[in-house]
Amino acid sequence: MRPPLTEEVIEELKVGDQVLFTGRLLTARDAAHQRLVEALRRGEELPVDLKGQVIYYTGPTPAPPGKVIGSAGPTTSGRMDPYTLPLLVEGLKGMIGKGYRSPEVREALVKFRAVYFVTYGGAGALLSRCIKEVRLVAYPELGPEAIYEFWVEDFPAWVANDIYGGDIYETRE
Repeated sequence: MRPPLTEEVIEELKVGDQVLFTGRLLTARDAAHQRLVEALRRGEELPVDLKGQVIYYTGPTPAPPGKVIGSAGPTTSGRMDPYTLPLLVEGLKGMIGKGYRSPEVREALVKFRAVYFVTYGGAGALLSRCIKEVRLVAYPELGPEAIYEFWVEDFPAWVANDIYGGDIYETRE
């Protein structure tokens, strides 16, 4: 799957589907989300265009010698819930993290036709192998919580919440 996400792709995704991302992912955690939402409240232009984009909730560690990045595992997504709605309004179409989302975020995903993905928690070193290039995009003073652009290849994720109201955490076989 190649971001940006199109309406056609989003319509096909269902809870439990595995995807492999190849291409550009943005990263942001709590502090960057807060800054983005504050900028929107002030009427400022964001440092990155969110239309169709996917944000990976991670705070990568520094790159060891010979690597493009250190460990880059997902952080708990619920911490971004207070900031999610304004970013969906701006056109964000996908988020990758770990853990469940609030009922308000799940409803917003349906309303704004966006998808929440989960990936392996506790496997940041393994996931970093999928990251081929890294570029700092905004808020460098936030260190690992800055916004980065990752170029990934076969980055694994699963649909946890789809545009139809499905929730992987409520699905029982």
